[in-house]
Amino acid sequence: MLSLGALGVVFGDIGTSPLYAMRECFGEYGLAPTPENVIGILSLIVWTLVLAICIKYMAFVMRADNKGEGGILSLMALAVRSQHAKDVSRRRWIMTIIGLFGAALLYGDGMITPAISVLSAMEGLTLVAPQFSPYIIPLTVFVMNALFLMQKYGTGRIGVIFGPILLVWFTVLGLLGIRGMAENLHIFEALLPHHGIEFMMNNGVAGFLVLGSVFLVVTGGEALYADMGHFGKRPIRLAWFFVALPALVLNYFGQGALLLNNPEAVSNPFYMLAPKWALLPMVMLSTMATVIASQALITGVFSITRQAIQLGFCPRVNIIHTSSQEIGQIYVPIVNWSLFIGVIWLVLTFKTSSNLAAAYGIAVTGATTITTILAFEVARQKWKWSLLKASAIFGSFLVMDLAFFGANLHKIPHGGWVPLLIGAVIYLLMTTWQKGRQILFRRLKERSMPIEDFCQKLLREPPLRAPGTAIYMAGDPWGVPAPLLHNLKHNKVLHQRVAILTIQTKEVPFVSKRDRISIQEVIPNIYRIIANYGFMEIPKMKHILEACRQRDINFNVNETTFVLGRETIIAEKGPNRPGEAGMAHWRERLFAIMSKNAQRPTAFFRIPPNQVIEVGIQVEI
Repeated sequence: MLSLGALGVVFGDIGTSPLYAMRECFGEYGLAPTPENVIGILSLIVWTLVLAICIKYMAFVMRADNKGEGGILSLMALAVRSQHAKDVSRRRWIMTIIGLFGAALLYGDGMITPAISVLSAMEGLTLVAPQFSPYIIPLTVFVMNALFLMQKYGTGRIGVIFGPILLVWFTVLGLLGIRGMAENLHIFEALLPHHGIEFMMNNGVAGFLVLGSVFLVVTGGEALYADMGHFGKRPIRLAWFFVALPALVLNYFGQGALLLNNPEAVSNPFYMLAPKWALLPMVMLSTMATVIASQALITGVFSITRQAIQLGFCPRVNIIHTSSQEIGQIYVPIVNWSLFIGVIWLVLTFKTSSNLAAAYGIAVTGATTITTILAFEVARQKWKWSLLKASAIFGSFLVMDLAFFGANLHKIPHGGWVPLLIGAVIYLLMTTWQKGRQILFRRLKERSMPIEDFCQKLLREPPLRAPGTAIYMAGDPWGVPAPLLHNLKHNKVLHQRVAILTIQTKEVPFVSKRDRISIQEVIPNIYRIIANYGFMEIPKMKHILEACRQRDINFNVNETTFVLGRETIIAEKGPNRPGEAGMAHWRERLFAIMSKNAQRPTAFFRIPPNQVIEVGIQVEI
C-alpha cells in the first residue's frame, strides 16, 4: 500500500515526461528522425534513467536521510550538521549558500511543472480534432484554476485515488509501448550504450545540446528524494523498479519504434502511439496524471516553505494543517496563490509546452547538481568515506549533472532565464531574512542582560509582584527579553511567576517528546524554558504547556499572560558598525518590509489572542 501511495505522489512528475520528452529531443536541434538518430537518442534516454535515477538517487542519494527525511534543505541541514569543528564556520557557510540556492531553484520548478505538464496533455486535443486548437490555453487555465482552488481542502481525501490513477497511467504507458515495439523490434538496439555515444560523436554540438532535452526524462528525480520521509526508501524503490521504470522504458521504446516506421510522427509521438479511438480517453487520462504530477510539486513547495521558516530562512507565514493524522499535509495560502499567478503567467506567455521546455531543464539540472555536491559532503563527513571513494562516485555523478546543466545553458535566452530569475529572487529573500534576523538578534542582545544577573538583581531589590503568570517569548535562551526589562523599568512590577520561553529549531526533521522541553528554575518562581522542535514541525503553545505540566510545572492558561516583543525595524543609512558585517541599505529596507508583513507570533504559535500583550520596540539595523 505504501508503494501504491508512493506511485501516486512521488512518480507523477517523472511519469508524465513521455508526453513531451521524446518530441523535444528532435524539436529544436535540427535533427532528423533517422534510424541512427532515433536509436542514439533512445539509448541516451534509457541510460540516463539508469544512471541518474537507478544508481544516483536510488542507490546513493537516498542513503543520505536526515532521520528518514529527504529533500535539498534536509540534505543541507545534514551536511552542515556533520561538519568537523575545524574550519566549520566557512564550510557551513558554503554548504548553506549552496543548499539555499538549490531550494530556491525548486520554487521555479514548482511553477513550470504544472504549466508544461497540463499544457502537453491538453495539446493532445488537436489530434482528436484540429478545431480544438484555440481552446488549449483556456482549458489549461481552467484546470490550473481548479487545481489551486482545491489546495485549501488538502490532498487527504483525493490522495487515496492518486495511486490507483497513476497505476492505470503506468499500465497504459507500458501497453502503448509494447504495441509500438511490436511494429519494429530493431528498437532494442538502443539498449546498447555505444549507440548513444556514437550519436553524440557524430552530431557534434547538436549531439551535446540534445542532452538538454534528454534530461526531461528524469525531471522528477528530486521528488523521489524529497518525498522519502512520507513513504520510506523501500516502498519508493519497489514502485520504481517494478512499475514506473518498466513502464517508462517500454513507452519510450514504443515511441522510438513508431518513429522508425513513421518519421512524421515526431510532431507528437506520445499521442500518435495510441490508436485513434483512444485519443480522447488518453487526453483525459493524461490530464489526470499531469494534475497529480502538479499536485506533488505544489505540495513539495509547501513543505520547502515550512522547512525554510523553521530553519530561519523565511518569515513566518500562515500554515494550515489539512489533516489531523498526516503532518506533511499542509496548505500555505500565500505560496499557493503566488504559484498560481506564476503558472498562469507562464501559460499565457509561452503558450505551448515546447516553448516551456526551454525554461524547464535549467532549474532541475541546477538542483540535481547541488544535490550531488551536498551528498558528497555528507559522504565525506558523516559516512566517513575516503576522499578517493567519494570523489570517484559523486565526482562521476557531478560530471553527468554538469553535462546536462551545460547542455541547458543555451536555453537561457529562450526561457531558461525564468527559473533562474525566480531562484535568484527567492534566494535573495531567504538570505536577506537570515542576515537581517542575525543583525536584529545582535541589536536585541545589546539591550538584554544575562538571566542569572537579572535574577540576582531581583533578589537584591525585590519588585512588587502581581498575581498570575507571565510567559515572555525570547529569541536568546540565555538573555532576558527586552519586553521584560521594559515592563520592570516602567511599571515597577512583576508577575508572581515568570517564565522566559525560547523556541529553538534543530537541524533534524523531528524532535522526540522526551527531548522537547528543558526547564530550569533559576530562582523561585522564575523559570527558563527551552522548547526544541525539528524543521518539519510547527510549534504550538498548547503542546509546550502540556509538556511543562508533565514536568510538574503547571501553567494555568486562563491565568497566564503571554508577553511578546513587536519590533519595528528602522533601516539606518550610513556605514556599518566597526567589525560588523551588515547589509546594503536597500536590503535593510527589504528586511524591514518582510518583518512588518510576517505573521504575528500570536497566530503562528497558536497563542490565545485575548491573553497576549505586545510590547513595541524600535530597532535600528
